[in-house]
Amino acid sequence: MTTINIETHISLLGQQAKRAARDMLRASGAQKANALQAMADGVLDARAELKQVNAQDIEKAHAQKLDAPLIDRLSITDKTIDHMAQGLRQIALMPDPVGSLGPTSIRPNGMQVSQMRVPLGVIGIIYESRPNVTIDAAALCLKSGNACILRGGSEAFHSNVRLGQIVSAGLAAAGLPSQAVQMVQTTDRAAVGHLVTLTDFIDVIVPRGGKSLINRLAKEATVPMIKHLDGNCHVYVDQAADLTMAEDIAFNAKTYRYGVCGAMETLLVHEQIATQFLPLIAQRLQAHGVELRGCAQTLKIVPLIQLATDEDWATEYLGPILAIKVVPNINEAMAHIAQWGSGHTDSIVTQDIETAERFQREVDSSSVYVNLPTCFADGFEYGLGAEIGISTNRLHARGPVGLEGLTTYKWVLRGHGQTRG
Repeated sequence: MTTINIETHISLLGQQAKRAARDMLRASGAQKANALQAMADGVLDARAELKQVNAQDIEKAHAQKLDAPLIDRLSITDKTIDHMAQGLRQIALMPDPVGSLGPTSIRPNGMQVSQMRVPLGVIGIIYESRPNVTIDAAALCLKSGNACILRGGSEAFHSNVRLGQIVSAGLAAAGLPSQAVQMVQTTDRAAVGHLVTLTDFIDVIVPRGGKSLINRLAKEATVPMIKHLDGNCHVYVDQAADLTMAEDIAFNAKTYRYGVCGAMETLLVHEQIATQFLPLIAQRLQAHGVELRGCAQTLKIVPLIQLATDEDWATEYLGPILAIKVVPNINEAMAHIAQWGSGHTDSIVTQDIETAERFQREVDSSSVYVNLPTCFADGFEYGLGAEIGISTNRLHARGPVGLEGLTTYKWVLRGHGQTRG
């Protein structure tokens, strides 16, 4: 497409999505559930074809010498297909948030005042690598009554196009507008620039990708975004920690999966238990292949590791590297998190209730845990079902963004003829 055609294409998608969003306000919970079940059937029925078109994307990725982790995320396997279908069916069975009422208060004049859950409207979702996001995003937007415009990465273009066709067929089977979920039909990066400035038609942008993508969108977008830049997560082992528990938590927080945004990247340890705790966790992590980088005090306890720098404190490794710092007290632990953390997820391990409560009150992150590994940062683990992403925003949604995070509210008042005097 030429630049002019791309702008026209994106504008048309926006206009069609806006109309579809109005139609979706009339969609019943049963229609939405039927569409999702039809999509699940479609994914399973297209198993062989999905793997075939995905092979084209994989072949191209190898030709472009893309990194192995990216190719792994790009791959559609039988397990991926089963998980997509399972996720669709789970979302279909979840309660429909649209139209639900919060607590009702009755004013002195007898008016009833409530808040009603309503869709955000039109959501633009920009993502990389993982073609399953096409299904997750479509399902969550559909269930929450929104229309959406999906722009996947160029590396997954063939896979995303086929998945988009399955989504369209599911919408049609349930009598819902086909334009409630639309795919951007070009891999040109210029399309993203137009999408994130389409304020007349798009209500919110949700980016899912690497730091470079999100940095770009933060500079260019005029449409509001639900985003997070980094998952620079911390576990602080307090002087009152159960050290056996702390060892298991720290190990799981780092090694559950290196590439998730909830993986621990820095371990903070109280100086009073450092000499007892650090040799145990260091040995276990090193045996698992994790490279350790520590402060000067850590190096006295765990020799032959690399001295950590400011860059280490600031880095989201997403790999088998861990920074370790010994701190004199909880104040220094929280100060370190405030300076270097990304506001994603942080955890304290302690048996002291007052210390735990203080940590949860004063650490300003979207999720703050006590005696849990940070890798629980996941909508499914929170009981939210699937998630569209994890937000470190302060406004609207914060933390895992599930169905409710894709809605807002309006005030609804009921009376019986009262007038204002």
